Amino acid sequence: MSLRFTTAGESHGPGLTAVIEGLPAGLELTPEDIDADLARRQLGHGRGGRMKIESDRAIVTSGIRHGRTLGSPVALRIENRDYRNWEERMNPWPVETDVEEVHLPRPGHADLAGVQKYGFTDVRNVLERASARETAARVAAGALAKALLRAFGAHVLSHVVQIGSVRAPQRDRLLPEDFRSVDESPVRCLDDEAGQAMVEEINAARKANESLGGVYEVSAFGLTPGLGSHVSWDTRLDGRLAGAVMSIQAMKGVGIGDGFELAGRVGSQAHDEIFHSEERGFYRETNRAGGLEGGMTTGDPVVVRGAMKPLPTLTKPLRSVDLKTLEPAQALRERTDSCTVPAAAVVAEAMVALVLADAYRDKFGGDHLDDAQAALRAYEERIGWRR
Repeated sequence: MSLRFTTAGESHGPGLTAVIEGLPAGLELTPEDIDADLARRQLGHGRGGRMKIESDRAIVTSGIRHGRTLGSPVALRIENRDYRNWEERMNPWPVETDVEEVHLPRPGHADLAGVQKYGFTDVRNVLERASARETAARVAAGALAKALLRAFGAHVLSHVVQIGSVRAPQRDRLLPEDFRSVDESPVRCLDDEAGQAMVEEINAARKANESLGGVYEVSAFGLTPGLGSHVSWDTRLDGRLAGAVMSIQAMKGVGIGDGFELAGRVGSQAHDEIFHSEERGFYRETNRAGGLEGGMTTGDPVVVRGAMKPLPTLTKPLRSVDLKTLEPAQALRERTDSCTVPAAAVVAEAMVALVLADAYRDKFGGDHLDDAQAALRAYEERIGWRR
């Protein structure tokens, strides 16, 4: 049994929808399980005016009854409160008012390639769906996946390690308790000094009409060894995680564990030596591989880093071409954020959780959560894994 999801909705349309299929019956949930992550996605210094309008809450329309999953698809809806200001421009049905088309594609966005691909003349037909507003639906779906992972003893957490030119000090072998106050940081950074420098960098970029990207790190703790597989390219978990993270808007790089740094090391400094003791069973003293070897989990934390480019919608637009006149023009200027790396980390948590939850479902099956948990316990007993 696999776990899969899809989203629907436009940035300024009536709302967003997420449908998640493959959750076992019997998983206990509360509204806070979903809404807390939706609120975390809206955090972060550098957000724009849209976050003052939206206060995301998920409305369950199927798949959950009295706080437990039914085993059927779960459908979630998130209202776009800003739709009231866009009802004529984004109405699903024809309106009497003439709606002006957008002909100014933005460099770095889906605008130009999208209108070419689908034969549109109005860039809005592309940018509304390409917008990162869609990630609210991903976060809602990911919150359900995180709840399932918790039922298996696993937790997915994140923090920001770089914004612009500011990098936080390297921290190895993080533990779940290290993330306890990460959301209290305005940039979700674990280092207070670096976090303050990141805030100052965002402020300077905003005054200069610029945007900033950065790097975040997602860690998954408590995973059983052997999720994923080495036998086929599409079952290798590192490939699936990389694809999931790269599918997030504005991502341009991904690394597992020490990632690109491994390319510059000698072999003895690149791999994690294996040890065994009666008390701990098999273990490693380092985690350079990021908890994945041969496409499978090792039992160490899975660590995934994502690199985000600066946002392409700028308050001082870049040069572009008017699609109607083919004359030089400034790109579309629309309400935007100056930095969303902290929010992107929360979205990446959701995507990592969805991939890992699917890996658990694939390995342990179970129409009911009790069945899957029993299968997990039997497997861990067979391999002698100690949490």
